[in-house]
Amino acid sequence: MRKLGFAVLASVALSAQADDIISSKNIGMELARDIASETVLACREQGYHISAVVVDRNALIRAALRDDLASRFTLEIAERKANMTVMAWTDSGAFRDARADIRQELNHINGLIVMEGGLKIVAGGYNIGAVGVSGAPGGDKDAACAQAALEKLSERIEFALD
Repeated sequence: MRKLGFAVLASVALSAQADDIISSKNIGMELARDIASETVLACREQGYHISAVVVDRNALIRAALRDDLASRFTLEIAERKANMTVMAWTDSGAFRDARADIRQELNHINGLIVMEGGLKIVAGGYNIGAVGVSGAPGGDKDAACAQAALEKLSERIEFALD
């Protein structure tokens, strides 16, 4: 009986520890760098000088680029848009439209801003990060530059997890 009790306890302990280590899908540095670069180039083609910040699924910066003539403040705003996207797991403009009721409260949280210009990055059905853009004359134009970069790199993004 005593051996059976020990065996049950040991199996319970092992199953409890099975979740002690987790793995998750996340964006790598090279892909993040290339998304940021392509975003800046897409806006530059339109005559806009912007910053693009790519964060991973935990809202940690993986890449940040500021175009030569972009204001220094665009880096912070782009990061905050990307963070908002990760927090909501929806594009920041869609979240802004859906949750105007809490917009002001969220804007007071360090690291977040509820503005258009943040897009989620999805690979193989997993949210792996987000890109935030700031500096174009309007969040819709910021988002369009990010969307152009994501479309240009879509095949690479989709098969990044293979």
